[in-house]
Amino acid sequence: MENLLTPNLGKQLNITVGETTYSRYPIKTHVVKIDEDLIKILEQYASPHLNDGDIIFMSEKIVAISQGRSFPIADIKPSKLAIYLSERVHKSPYGIGLGSPWTMQLALKEAGHIRIFLAIIAHFIGKIVGIKGAFYYVAGRKIAAIDGPCDYTLPPYNKYAKLGPEKPNKVARELKEKIGHEVVIIDANDLGVNILGRSNKKMSKGILAAIFKDNPLGQTNEQTPLCIVRKIIN
Repeated sequence: MENLLTPNLGKQLNITVGETTYSRYPIKTHVVKIDEDLIKILEQYASPHLNDGDIIFMSEKIVAISQGRSFPIADIKPSKLAIYLSERVHKSPYGIGLGSPWTMQLALKEAGHIRIFLAIIAHFIGKIVGIKGAFYYVAGRKIAAIDGPCDYTLPPYNKYAKLGPEKPNKVARELKEKIGHEVVIIDANDLGVNILGRSNKKMSKGILAAIFKDNPLGQTNEQTPLCIVRKIIN
């Protein structure tokens, strides 16, 4: 299919990592909803295009949504503490993160108040000694995957806040068993990539992140939460 071979606007189809070149084919889907079957989504949209050896990269967002871990902000009641902390978070143009009362409230509930306070202390110590990422090292990568409503997010999720996916490694393994291809669950934006889940622990997180370092799925309304990654044989 022609659209399968077309990179998203402003993105490149191929990338070279070390001495190996990979093609990244973004796959457009419908807007995924709560309780949808991820296996059926992969069978419908990805399976017709898969070749032997292909790897399926999947946005953590659709995994979290399918698990019911995305919530209308109208249903989230931020505490005074969540409001106070969110006002002191650095605001990035590539995502809300914990910079909203709704996402901070989810973080406090998910990690617990004590862990978040320890993460804040770690952040300030890291800032003094020049170490980045100390907050999320202590709070946990699931907290880093929390995100909130943005203008460029597809409706209805422009009015939602979401947690990271639950047990992403287990999800990736189960999807591989059904689809027959390795599966990687990623949290990617134009600032960086986090590998949340792998169907095979022997796959290097560093290489997987490097394959996606330019975020070929895009950051706005591309509606391509799936990507087929194919090694090019020279």
